[in-house]
Amino acid sequence: MTSSSYPNATIATARPGWRLGNGSCFRNHVSIRRIVEALIARQPIFDRNRQVYGYELLYRSDRAHNEFDGTESAFATKQVISNTVMSIGLENILGDKKAFVNFDQRLLSEGIYLNLPPQAAVIEILESVAPTADLIALCRAVREQGYMIALDDFVSTPQFEPLTELAQLIKVDIRSTSVPEQERLLHTYKPRGIQLLAEKVETYEEFERVLAAGYDYFQGYFFARPSMIHRKEVPAQKLTCLLLLSEVQKPEPDVKRLDDVIRGDVALTYKLLRYVNSALFGRDGHVQSIERALVILGTDNIRRWAGLATLPRLAVDKPGELATLAIVRARFCESLIKLAGISLADEAFLMGMFSLLDALVDRPLDEALRSVGVGPEITNALLGTASDESTLSRTYRLSRGYERGDWDQVETLTQAYGFEASAVRDAYLGATLWASQMLHVAGN
Repeated sequence: MTSSSYPNATIATARPGWRLGNGSCFRNHVSIRRIVEALIARQPIFDRNRQVYGYELLYRSDRAHNEFDGTESAFATKQVISNTVMSIGLENILGDKKAFVNFDQRLLSEGIYLNLPPQAAVIEILESVAPTADLIALCRAVREQGYMIALDDFVSTPQFEPLTELAQLIKVDIRSTSVPEQERLLHTYKPRGIQLLAEKVETYEEFERVLAAGYDYFQGYFFARPSMIHRKEVPAQKLTCLLLLSEVQKPEPDVKRLDDVIRGDVALTYKLLRYVNSALFGRDGHVQSIERALVILGTDNIRRWAGLATLPRLAVDKPGELATLAIVRARFCESLIKLAGISLADEAFLMGMFSLLDALVDRPLDEALRSVGVGPEITNALLGTASDESTLSRTYRLSRGYERGDWDQVETLTQAYGFEASAVRDAYLGATLWASQMLHVAGN
């Protein structure tokens, strides 16, 4: 498949004998009873300005249980690389950001990393590897070929010191590393020109602490949580967006009222006319009236456009990834519902779109949802108060589990739905492609 196959993204499954890199092949180096299809998710990595620097590609095969020997993990890594490079395309899943991919000694020796362009790849050396002379020689060769080397879940020991001479980046798990040890690592390695990345940053308070400490990069979902230490007034621009979202949630939105809200905001007017005149609707710029555009779109497309147009503006003082994640999640949830053959696609899309509203407006989620008039079924699913039998709740939990790389939960929920985990993977990758295209079409 090529990138032109959008939006029905499917991932080619590598066959035994498919050669990669320096000529090593799956058949010669991987002993398996059946083809393992790799699940691929991505977790953003931010710089000090809270801009996305890269994505770590999370992978695991959809075996019957979530435990692997080294052979199967290695195969999963090969699948990730073959899927992203040969099927989807790095530019589609990563844009212009870097790909962080885990490697052990055997994968390095097979030259699998050569399928990744040096300017786009960060080779993560797993913490489980033994720092042998052979591994150090391999890392030196990788570095000389222009690749960036990162040490994952780094723990400072004399045995690993030779690897720090080759690494440009060290990843520190702030949950398992004491604050005094973190300070020692920063004081030891930053003067040597090595950048440090804080892993598992889950709250904004943690982000502020590690930012002040001097870390260069940050990984975790701190960006997707509200910051409510000091309650802030919602800026006027965000109020307009919330007003628009509130209006489109009504069973029968008032076109005249929508016209008034949009007309009062030049940016929203531009975004609406650009959207309705785009190739998506087979038009070439002839619609110039807000009211006419709303009539052409119809209720469901108006709701969809409103989310695409307002989420980036709600995230104006947030990491841009926040709006992207909400739109990816909206499409992902919609696709999962369609896979299950359930007629709740519009509700699933809105559920994903509103799932990060608390972080966007710095309000508790229940309050934020009430402010835009979100219905009880979506609200209960997002707040975790829905029953276990709730289709929307199960879909939302599946989407979150996939994003986090919680493959046990993914397997449990996909079995409940009755479709393969590989279908979930394809839906997720398709959602990332769709979100990128739609953000462009919507004028963001």
